Amino acid sequence: PLVRSLTPKAEITERPRFSTLSHIGPRKLSRLPPRSAIVAFSAEQVYAVAEMLRRFRGGSAIVMGALSPETRNRQVELFQSGEVDYIVATDAIGMGLNLDINHVAFASLKKFDGVKMRRLLPAEMAQIAGRAGRHQRDGTFGTLSGAGDKLAEPAEFAEDEIYAIEEHRFAPMTKLFWRDSQPRFDTLNVLIGDLERIPHEQELKVMPETIDLKILKRLADDPIGADVKTVSQVRRFWEVCSLPDFRLQGAETHSRFVARLWQDLRHDYIGADFVAARISELDNMQGDIHALQGRIAAIRSWAYICQRPDWVLARDEMVARARAVEAKLSDALHGRLTERFVNRRTAILMKSLGQDASLMTVTLADDGALCVEDEPIGKVDGFRFTVDPSANHTDRKMLLSAGEKALPRILGEKARALAAEGLDALDLKRGAIWWESQKIADLEAGANPTKAKLSPVRELSALTEADRIVL
Repeated sequence: PLVRSLTPKAEITERPRFSTLSHIGPRKLSRLPPRSAIVAFSAEQVYAVAEMLRRFRGGSAIVMGALSPETRNRQVELFQSGEVDYIVATDAIGMGLNLDINHVAFASLKKFDGVKMRRLLPAEMAQIAGRAGRHQRDGTFGTLSGAGDKLAEPAEFAEDEIYAIEEHRFAPMTKLFWRDSQPRFDTLNVLIGDLERIPHEQELKVMPETIDLKILKRLADDPIGADVKTVSQVRRFWEVCSLPDFRLQGAETHSRFVARLWQDLRHDYIGADFVAARISELDNMQGDIHALQGRIAAIRSWAYICQRPDWVLARDEMVARARAVEAKLSDALHGRLTERFVNRRTAILMKSLGQDASLMTVTLADDGALCVEDEPIGKVDGFRFTVDPSANHTDRKMLLSAGEKALPRILGEKARALAAEGLDALDLKRGAIWWESQKIADLEAGANPTKAKLSPVRELSALTEADRIVL
């Protein structure tokens, strides 16, 4: 109705959803179905959930607004390719990402909107929950429960919220935010007045004060703004104040960066050598996730600056340098996130549980390492399999299960190799038969003193009857 009122001739085309979206209530992390997205509203929550998924489900991809587009796309590909079955995200997942998600679990139903903590509106809930399902494949949504001290227990959806989301029925919008898109640049005060002007249309209301307007008002009151007098200077000053706050450090910190930038731009271009030096300082792939995110935010600021047509000398070269460094930092951040939040071995084993052993890619390396899809799960010495000692208690059960599924085939190959080598491969010592430094049978005295009895070690019981006969 608002669009029709403001623009009567607008053509509105509806695109109905072909699949249904159903509420299934709270689910513990251990009960989340594969191809699930868990949505949280702070970096701390995202990392806490991702860490738990790494331990119990093999890991997850990460999507946050603070990531660069390149890092975000690499993380999305991690999920889309099936390498991990879970993705943990902020509400950034509801903006322009089409993923193969079956279920969306809300770790919280509250978010900080820049002013206060508040409960999500039903339309916001639906925007996020609607990521579940694709085309004619149905999806589900609910909340995450039972995360203990790591995560605050989320409130459950109210009945009216569930109805609104499932039926896609929401209270109509009564106002739209508005700000003058063509302000005057006579003076800084005139510009600020136009940006804060109250609209005449009853369907519109003044936009909340944004970071660019905060910076403009802050610097206009500083000595730096006293010399901004001509129309061209006011316009250029506003363009500099409109630099996005990629660092997300707030108006105070961002205003200092903008002020320093204005000092360089007020009369001329920024020199290529100066920009190249700033880019070079950020060309550093060392550090943890937080350090790399900070450098990516900084390089994105310089990439934006270099893109401006009249701000930087040697613009094309500086743009290329900034893009190259951002790409390298994004790759490094993707690597750190994957290293921290993805346990590839656990993810592979979780998918292989219940599979036919013949379908698992299990190989034995020359050094005796037993690997599932190139991920070591233990070692085979002679006919004895031992689980990787570095595995935690939960993983040890899965590793042992995966190893036992493949052992009949692997040990059968070793038994046939031993039979082909003959007696020369065996050692007789200490009343036992040894092969590859491992005991494979004990010699026991029988009823006839001239004939010893062979007692195979327990590990040979994993061999098939046919392989035992061969051995």
